[in-house]
Amino acid sequence: MNRLVTLKHNSLKYFFSWFLQFLSSRSDKALIFLTHVAERLAAKDYYRREIRHIRHLFLTKHPSLEVVRRIMGDINPHHRRKLVETFVINQLLVGTETRHHFSKQPHGFYPPGFTVISPTMKCNLSCFGCYSAQHQKRTELTFEQFDSILSQQKEMGMYFSVISGGEPFVYKDLLEIFSKHSDIAFLVYTNGSMLTAETIGKLADLGNILPCISVEGFEAETDERRGKGHYQKVMSAFENLERAGLLYGFSATQTRLNSEILTSDEYIDIFIEKGCILGWFFHYIPVGRSPQAELMPTPEQRHHLRERIAYFRETKPILLGDFHNDGPVVGGCIAAGRKYFHVNAQGDIEPCVFFQYSTHNITTSSLQDALRSDFFQAIKQGQRSNSNLLRPCTLIDRPEISRSAISCHHAVPSHHEADDMFTTLKDDIDSYSQAYGTIADAAWDAMPHTRAELLQQKEELFLKKGSLASPDK
Repeated sequence: MNRLVTLKHNSLKYFFSWFLQFLSSRSDKALIFLTHVAERLAAKDYYRREIRHIRHLFLTKHPSLEVVRRIMGDINPHHRRKLVETFVINQLLVGTETRHHFSKQPHGFYPPGFTVISPTMKCNLSCFGCYSAQHQKRTELTFEQFDSILSQQKEMGMYFSVISGGEPFVYKDLLEIFSKHSDIAFLVYTNGSMLTAETIGKLADLGNILPCISVEGFEAETDERRGKGHYQKVMSAFENLERAGLLYGFSATQTRLNSEILTSDEYIDIFIEKGCILGWFFHYIPVGRSPQAELMPTPEQRHHLRERIAYFRETKPILLGDFHNDGPVVGGCIAAGRKYFHVNAQGDIEPCVFFQYSTHNITTSSLQDALRSDFFQAIKQGQRSNSNLLRPCTLIDRPEISRSAISCHHAVPSHHEADDMFTTLKDDIDSYSQAYGTIADAAWDAMPHTRAELLQQKEELFLKKGSLASPDK
């Protein structure tokens, strides 16, 4: 198996090296040709339909495809080659085959697609509402622990990892980790203040990192939350990233206070102007420093964000993701090892960055142990019972699922305020879930032409990848 994977890896590497030269013209003809090649390589009808949809976007001159043209023509060639090698070849092609092969072994389960790792809880800022703020600031993974996590995930076919924190660039061995695991594609969530020209130059030399800078508003709002002058530091970091020819993006956390800003054209246009190719939106979840349900976006604001992102996707040349509202895109909640899981800085293996409970720790267990655990399986079983993909989250949409899993399997909180959502804020979460449920159920029922297909897709995903059984069992 390993020799076969290596042979395919090298063949694909040579093919894509040649193919990138062909695509660097950024011509529509070359890009459309790529969709025909991808359609022939796709193994399932569902993926072939999606590829045909992408080809339709090219033919209709969809604005978001300008991002594809930039990837093919404008970025640092070394960076482009490394991302194709790590993400396209390793993660999507070789990794998928490895995960499928892994599922057929005696341990028999289909691994998730990626990990989120927080190697440190240290940060050079102290932002109100940070989900990681209550972790002990001295807590860090050792280099050996970090290295082991990445090695273990590659054994299961995961060549993509998201790095969070704390502030990742505070971790002194971060670039050494990126270098040692040069076959992994890394997306790094950062506050941007440590992305100096020197650091960005090192990232360009490595080539396998895509930074994503958190910005929760315009200059006044950003400086109020993160400190005077921080917004200009971030804008400077964007400019240096563009000069270095790297791909990069932004992330934003929607709260009740900044929702109007985050859903405005002016806000999105700032990042398009600064050269971002992608943006990730999250909702404030009441975990971390002094968690407050009052900071959560209202159900109406959450629904409005979903509508606005749909509008931006049709009108703006940028790729946007919505962590909580994109349930229909990914078939529901992706936590607890269905598509990803989180390892925090003290080694706890958690279902999600916001779901800060665990039954396993890397000091005494392997990643496989946690993925097979009754705790993770109970969460995934609860996910299967959800018939509305606009309400995917087991913390704020279906809180009874997370409460039952914690209680039945004796999961422990990762810090002293992690249980506030399940104790002092329990009534607030239930009220939110009920109020948003009314809006989301109406929106879901208004999509009859897609509902049956989405539910069928979701069921197929769970049957093949969401249980301990091999996909062929």
